[in-house]
Amino acid sequence: MVVISDPTVLRGIAEFYENEVGEAIIARTESLATFRELGPPDLCHIIKTNPKALVKDLGSYHYVLGVDSSSSATLAAYLNSLSYSIGPVNPKQPNPWKLRSGTYCCFNAFSRVDVRVEVRIPGGVESYAVDLRGDKHPITNPALWQETFVSAILRAILDDNDEPDGNDGRPLLGLRKLDPLPTLSVEKRFLDAAAAEFWKGWQLGTEPEVQVATYFSNHLTNGVMKYFTESGRLNMAARFLEGLFEKDAEVAAALARSYIGDDDEIRAVKTLFDGIKRMPHSYGILLVQVDFLKSKGKLDMAAKLAKMAVTASPSEYVTWAKLADIYIQMGDYESALLALNSCPMFTYCEKDAQRMPPPARIHLPLKPETPDKDPSPNDAKAAAAQQQQQHGTIYDDNDPRESEVHPELQRLPALSLRGTFAKAYALLIRIVGKIGWDALLKHRSKVFVMEEEYRIQRALVEEGAALADDEEDNRSARPQGEVDLLGVSENSSALPKAVLKGDEKNEEKKEDLIAWGGDEEAEDKKGKGKASGLSEEEAAFFMNGTESGDKADAGGFESVALDGPEETKDAGLTIDELLKKAGGGTGSAPSESVVKTKEPQDKMGSVDGTRTTTRTPNARPKRTSVALTFRTKRLCEKWLDNLFMVLYNDLRLYTALKQEMSQYRSSDNTGPYKQLLFRKTGAEWEIYGDLALRLGHPEDAVVAYRLSLEQRFSARSWLRLLSISAEGVGDIHGAPPGGEKETGAGEAARIREALKAAVKLVTVLDRAFVDNTFPSPISRAIFALIGKYGYQKVHNVLISMNVPQKSYRLITRYFEYAEVFRVKGVEW
Repeated sequence: MVVISDPTVLRGIAEFYENEVGEAIIARTESLATFRELGPPDLCHIIKTNPKALVKDLGSYHYVLGVDSSSSATLAAYLNSLSYSIGPVNPKQPNPWKLRSGTYCCFNAFSRVDVRVEVRIPGGVESYAVDLRGDKHPITNPALWQETFVSAILRAILDDNDEPDGNDGRPLLGLRKLDPLPTLSVEKRFLDAAAAEFWKGWQLGTEPEVQVATYFSNHLTNGVMKYFTESGRLNMAARFLEGLFEKDAEVAAALARSYIGDDDEIRAVKTLFDGIKRMPHSYGILLVQVDFLKSKGKLDMAAKLAKMAVTASPSEYVTWAKLADIYIQMGDYESALLALNSCPMFTYCEKDAQRMPPPARIHLPLKPETPDKDPSPNDAKAAAAQQQQQHGTIYDDNDPRESEVHPELQRLPALSLRGTFAKAYALLIRIVGKIGWDALLKHRSKVFVMEEEYRIQRALVEEGAALADDEEDNRSARPQGEVDLLGVSENSSALPKAVLKGDEKNEEKKEDLIAWGGDEEAEDKKGKGKASGLSEEEAAFFMNGTESGDKADAGGFESVALDGPEETKDAGLTIDELLKKAGGGTGSAPSESVVKTKEPQDKMGSVDGTRTTTRTPNARPKRTSVALTFRTKRLCEKWLDNLFMVLYNDLRLYTALKQEMSQYRSSDNTGPYKQLLFRKTGAEWEIYGDLALRLGHPEDAVVAYRLSLEQRFSARSWLRLLSISAEGVGDIHGAPPGGEKETGAGEAARIREALKAAVKLVTVLDRAFVDNTFPSPISRAIFALIGKYGYQKVHNVLISMNVPQKSYRLITRYFEYAEVFRVKGVEW
């Protein structure tokens, strides 16, 4: 960190300096065509001038979220406020650098244009819109400003740059975030504008797990629901959606969720009833009913509705995932694996971002560290030190060696999972958490075709085809009508219909069926209608098994298609019956299906035991259960097979983590403890904490995060600890795991741990000029504590902690926000 003496920088605002003035605006214009959904954060570009300097003009830009963009006047006011941030380096001399002009760029996600306001000082204000081709158009329609206002607020609400895994693990450097809705009047204005634009919300796109945006699942609806959910004010969300529900029944899905979150279940049930009557095939309404029934323990009814949701929308991931979730709750893990295997997976699309040229230099402002107590008025040096601005990041004090990570931890495949793949992996982890890894493998071998089974089946088919070719050669050498080894002629009518059916293309399959027949005595006894001891179903399988298996969709619940009566029988089955039929095989595990044989054997050695060689010209191996076991299983999707390998890798590393934890708990704070810390860097302990949290072990994650924080500062680790404490999971200083009733001391310990993390974060982030209140992960955790334990109790615990006065002032702004906006729990 260095003290800033550069007169060209803005105080308290990160800046990226251009190599050529105006290149940032050109780069944004070229990137407009790549914006698919809400668009990137707003871009603020300014030009500073100094007539006396060698380089008279300097161009810089920064990213910002939360600025009121309802008119050109509000954006011009923000640009004008930047001119007061260019302060003098020396109080006795004015700063020669002045703000000459500025351009604010805000993407309108509804009309797909970039609204820009250009301010010239001195001069005027010009506003215009730039389309995806880069052409400028004057703004003549006032509705364009309303769309721009809603788009900007939604970007600020849905932004996750300050989350532990924000922006897909690559947080945007230097992003300035302001409170998008600082007052109740601005919030009311936003809700009125959002209601007017609600029916165009599907144009904005939706979350990555949903393929097609709807009225109940799009960025506008999700943004409103997220805003009110995190603040515990779902009654306001219900009030916003009530009028919209009268116009479209699909809104019932979001409205019912609001009622349930506000503990108004009676109105929620009535809303779901009215919505399903008006729109019976809305999967969104069905999924809300599934969640409601699951919370009441009615898993059988929830499973039926989940199947109806799959039938209503089989191409959506969320419906299949909900069905798998219900099966996991019911303990039917084989059906859960089949449902998970049937999930349609979507390619993850990263968030909109603009490509910028490399900046000439970057200015990251940082306040100097101050003592816990405020300096007295007589202490002039300490007061002056607080006014000095430094350059750097909050991580500059960390030892660089603590950021080193073992290559194996850096290459963890689970870290790259996004979208539907991350959600499916979470379901797989839930199964492992309930039954363990070994039981999961057993269930996997029962429902999916394993590699050994596939190899054996393929070998059987190839051998059958070879025998059929030999039989065809023998028949061609015999006179017509001569009796063959099977006791029937080629023109005999004793062959079953399953063999005689088809044209010349099925001739090879017919010979294959004859070659795989049973003994002749059984054939003579059964007579017509049976071929070589095979039932019609088995005969049809050997004729079409491999072919239909290729045609069948590996992701569905449909059985292998059969020629004959079975095909029409399967057509009328329900999803439950098809699922049961597909997973009902009783085949053994792969290790049991391969049995060693003894000598002597012929080339075709049987897999069901020993078989001595025979002198029969066309020896026929005995039929085995491998084929029938093969046809009752499904082919595992490639992505699901990869997730099994990802899970195995995570479990292997977690086992090593448990050994480290046991060593840590059994050692004292002297020699062994120091050796433990020496073997793992702070970054590695943080990765181990993420691993434990991902696998559903928050207690071990807390220990790993604390070990990481003892070696280096990490906002990510503090945010994880804050989230774990606020959500009520894990063992926090004597507090029982989530789900058990806490004592008064346990509640106080949990609140104290959460507030300790919140105080540390707000104090450190204040040095980096991060001062937004809501939405943020810190406000979400504090509001969750208030909603669970009450405002008075949380506030009293904060007072009892005796935090420094400056930190207390910073943390109390969240409590003030809770009082103004009437967050849930503020009354008690």
